[in-house]
Order: sequence, then C-alpha cells, then structure tokens
Amino acid sequence: MSGAASRRGTLAGLSSRLVGCSACPRLVAHRAAVARDKRRAYHAETYWGRPVPGFGDPEACVLVVGLAPGAHGANRTGRAFTGDRSGDFLYAALHRAGLASQPTSTYVGDGLRLHDVFITLPVRCVPPGNLPTQPELDACEPWLREELALLSRVRAVVALGRVAYGAVHRVAGARPAAPFGHGARATLPWPPHGGKVTVFASYHVSQQNTQTGRLTPAMFDAVLSGALGAARQSPTTP
Repeated sequence: MSGAASRRGTLAGLSSRLVGCSACPRLVAHRAAVARDKRRAYHAETYWGRPVPGFGDPEACVLVVGLAPGAHGANRTGRAFTGDRSGDFLYAALHRAGLASQPTSTYVGDGLRLHDVFITLPVRCVPPGNLPTQPELDACEPWLREELALLSRVRAVVALGRVAYGAVHRVAGARPAAPFGHGARATLPWPPHGGKVTVFASYHVSQQNTQTGRLTPAMFDAVLSGALGAARQSPTTP
C-alpha cells in the first residue's frame, strides 16, 4: 500500500472515531439543537449534527486551520466550510490557486477534490455564538494532534483567525512571537512531523469579514500564495 493510500485510510479511520465524540456536553446539546431547529431554507434536509472531520489531500503541503463548523454550513453538510458563505469565499480562493477542482463546495459528494491542501478545525462541533470555551478547545486538541501527525508533508499553515492562530501555536509548543494580525508570519517547530512549518495568519473567511471588506479576495489570495510558495520550497522530509 502506498504512503498516500495508507494515510488516506488512517485519516478515514480517525474520522470514523471522531464523529462519535460526545466529550463536551454544551457542544453536543447545541449541535443537536441546531440540527433539530433548522433554518427555513433547509427544512427538508437532514442535518449532519455531529463532529466534523478534516477534509482534503492526505499528501497536502499546506494546512488551512479554521475555527469550528458553521451552524448551517458544516453542521448541516458534514464537511468543513461547505454549504455557507465562508465556504463560498474559501473554496473560490483555493480554486484560483489551483488547489481545488471547483470553486464551490455545496454538499458531500458534489465532486470537489483538493490537491496539496488539507482543511481542519480546532473545534469539531458548532459552538453557540461561534465562541468555544478554552476547556472545549482543550478537549478537541487531541483530535487535531492525531490528525496532524498523519499529514507528514505539511510545510505551511494558514491560520484563519485568532483562535486558529492560538491552536497552531499550542500544537507547535511555541508562544506567539507577535500577536495575531492579518499577514503575520512565523516559522515554528512542528512536533507532528519533527520538522518546521511556516505559519501565515489571515482574518477568518467569515461572512462578517468578507462582506464588510475587512478581508478581500486579493488579501486572502496573497496569504494563500505565500503559504503555497513556502510549502513548495521546503524539503518534503523533516
């Protein structure tokens, strides 16, 4: 079995365990409530309403770290950044960069494929108000660490927002050299594969940021281009 096939299989096994997690009572109750009290536009759909696994290429050199599932996006569809405005922005950018097979991500099974990029979340269940607590972040961290240990080719990380930026530094075991800010960049040790990664900070691709112009396509394209360039210039082995 090839390394890629082995990683794909192991990631699938991790995902199958992850979706059964019920470690955080507040999140379990909230994800179920959202799945029950559906948005009117999706009243005929069956919501996923469970923890959301990472998604992408097991051979990825770039890792995109978000925050948590969207209430009526990933919590509905079961795939990160799928079925909401945040995903519309993110996948369009990935497609422009040649990392996604199509510019949209609407539902699992829509044909979307990612190349050289993997997307994950430090919190796997939708939190009330998009605000996870620190104990909830702590409870989810082992899933993130296990997932990242399987992504041995990652050399650059795009951290979407302050929570992702903090989560990446915790995984690295490093204190941020500078506070979070769009465009911030740092090279960190990376215990998941024993090498180093370059971290690129970006404002989150939330509808609030993208529709107000706080984060524009050009701004995000520049971050993504920097991450892709750094990853492809780095050695593929630690």
